[in-house]
This record gives sequence, structure tokens and C-alpha cells, in this order.
Amino acid sequence: MINILHAIDTGGPGGAETVFINLVTGLEKHNCRSHAVIPRKGWVHEQLNDRGVVPIIVKSKGGFSFKYLYHLIRIIKSKKIDIVLSHLFGSNVYCSLAGLICRVPVISVFHGFVDTSENESLVDFKFRLINWGSKHIVFVSDQLKAHYQQHTIVSRKKSITIYNGIDTDVFKPAKADNVRKELGFTNDNIVFGSIGNIRPAKGYDILIVAATQVIKEFPQCRFIIAGQGSGKLYESLLKKIKDLNLRDYLTFIGFRGNVANVLNNFDAFVLPSTTEGFSISTIEAMACGIPIVVTKSGGPEEIVDSGINGIMVNANSVESLVIGLREIVTQYDKAKGRAVTAIDDVNTKFNIQSMIMKYLSLLLTNK
Repeated sequence: MINILHAIDTGGPGGAETVFINLVTGLEKHNCRSHAVIPRKGWVHEQLNDRGVVPIIVKSKGGFSFKYLYHLIRIIKSKKIDIVLSHLFGSNVYCSLAGLICRVPVISVFHGFVDTSENESLVDFKFRLINWGSKHIVFVSDQLKAHYQQHTIVSRKKSITIYNGIDTDVFKPAKADNVRKELGFTNDNIVFGSIGNIRPAKGYDILIVAATQVIKEFPQCRFIIAGQGSGKLYESLLKKIKDLNLRDYLTFIGFRGNVANVLNNFDAFVLPSTTEGFSISTIEAMACGIPIVVTKSGGPEEIVDSGINGIMVNANSVESLVIGLREIVTQYDKAKGRAVTAIDDVNTKFNIQSMIMKYLSLLLTNK
């Protein structure tokens, strides 16, 4: 039995948090005992509780917290932790330091280009701690790994890639219309959808402008964006929708817990992101057999083979995105054919068991 401490410094929802939850619960089926440290109650807390895991809440807000570090050390010692699996930059720093103090191996995981902020202080020092305290540093795509190796002092020797995986028993073709009916859409409407919390890297401002052009040409098209939204960016996007007279055509529906159901309401999935470390939502859409249009934004370039299992367009380009959306509308049968290939690709390359077994192998090698 391996005693694993899992740590993440956000409460979700999101892609990194989904992977965190799946590893906490999935590894327990392989002679592992999982202990999960999270910063607060919320979506991650609820999901873990629903799956029979009682997380340990340790608050981690603000600057460097000796109190947070102290609690990590206490947990490692009291739970007799064999190895630590941490996610995202903040947790990676704290866990690497705690691992050094307790002489317990640590595996640090980076999920996105935005794991470190532009205003992050003492970045080089923090990466030195991660390099020193981590046995391995995992990136969820080769593109993400290359980015960090180019722009930070992260250890190349310790860096590896493990792709994210999803549960294809949950994400599978199962046509639904409940969200369409909720919004008053008919069977004649072509519904494009995006999944992801409202933040700059998601490129929703680009999608809104592209949607305006597509709707002028194909007025039967509708757009749905599902994800948490608040603050100035969200308000500015709502204003743009109003100014462009899109309120009858493009709708933010907020966070929805049953992502598979929401996806199966779409006729096509759109990822307009400017940067993506991987893109869980892309492989979820592919597993549901939905035609996809995604941007060349990092991780998706290792998922999508344009013209084979989806359509890939340039990031930060309204014109390129419009071309991709137009192709879905005008060649939908061809798009559905690519979607069949996409299902096979996810089942082969991006399934949850493959991901769990790769992490398990890493844990067994380093405990």
C-alpha cells in the first residue's frame, strides 16, 4: 500500500482540478491510499466527497505562508506519506519544500501556460525549489514542457510528459436536447458550443466576433459558452454581445456539472483559446462524437490531426476561426466522419486508465 498525498491550490472547477480528482480516486483502485489537500470548500471538495474521499482543507491564500508549509509537513508525518503528487505552481513550490524537509519524494505537475503569472515574484528561486525537491516534473503536453524549458529554469532532466485522460464510459455519444430546449433552440439550429471558465486565455472575445460573421451568413447558427464567469472580463464580453446584437444567438449558460450532457447538446465544439496546456474539454467533445474546431494554442496541436479527427485553425485569428466554423456548416457530413475517427483516438490515446497507469508507474518507481 502506497500512501500518497495529493495537493492542489485551487477549488475548481477546471481541467487541472478534474485531473486531480480523477487521480485521487483512480489511484485508490491500485493499492494506493490517497490523502487530498485542497484550499477551501467548493467544487473539488464536493466531487471528492461524492466519491468517498474526505479532503483535508488547508488555506493557502496570500504570499508565502509558513503556516501552510507547517500543515503540509504535519500531514506528511502524521499520515506517514510515502510520496507527494502536487498540481499547479503554488502547490509544487510548497510540496517540494515540504518534501525536502520530510525527506519524502515529490512529483510536481504543471497543467497550463498560465500556471505562473506575469507578476509572480521570485520565480527563479521557486523553480530552483521545485527542481531540488521534485523527483520528476510532469507536463501535460510536449508543447507545455517546451514552453517552460524555454522560458524558465525548470530542470530538463527531470521533465516528462503525461497526457491527461478522461473516462470514456462517461464521455460518449448520447444525443441530448435539454439545454437546447432550455434556450429555445430548434432542430433546425446548428449549435456550436464551448466549455471552459471565463478567462483571457480562452479567447471568447475572438469567438464572439467570429460568431457575428458566421451568423450573418448562416442565421440558423447558435452559440453556447458553458463555464464560470464573473468580474470585468465577463462583463466586457456580455457588453460586446449586446453591442453586436448577439443576445438571441450567443448565450453564456454558466457552469454546468454534467459536462457530458452539455456537450451532447452541441452539433459542434469550438475551442477558441489563445493558449492551452492540454485541453480536457477538447478530448471530452471528441469522445462524445462531436465535430470539433480548435485553435493552434499549444496542447491541442498534440490532440488534433487537422482534416483527420477535427479542424485546426490559427489562434488569435477571427478570420481563421470563421473559416473553420463555416466548414462545419457547409460540410457537416464530412465533419461527422472525422468525429468517428476522433472517438477512436481518444479511446486509444487519452483514456483515463492509461493516464492513471502512467502516474502509478511513476509513483512506484520513485516512492
